[in-house]
Amino acid sequence: GDPIIDAAKAEGLVGERIDGYLGIVSDVDPSIKRKVDEVNAGRRSVYSDLASQQGQSLEDVARVSGLKLVERAESGEYVYDDSNRWVAKP
Repeated sequence: GDPIIDAAKAEGLVGERIDGYLGIVSDVDPSIKRKVDEVNAGRRSVYSDLASQQGQSLEDVARVSGLKLVERAESGEYVYDDSNRWVAKP
């Protein structure tokens, strides 16, 4: 992972969303916001390629990845799941 993103996750500023993208949990400085946008753009491109290969929608592919990413989050990191709110992983 990206060291800036990993540190922001550990601090509870950034977390994984069930839709497959990183989300901002609380106010972050612009450099972290830029990094989140960068990572999400990269993910979107990967999801898009997978979606066309598999004949699925971008959203479906992103959500399958999102489920895995939320599941793999470390204890104490924030995730945005089907509860529609940020929760810390136990």
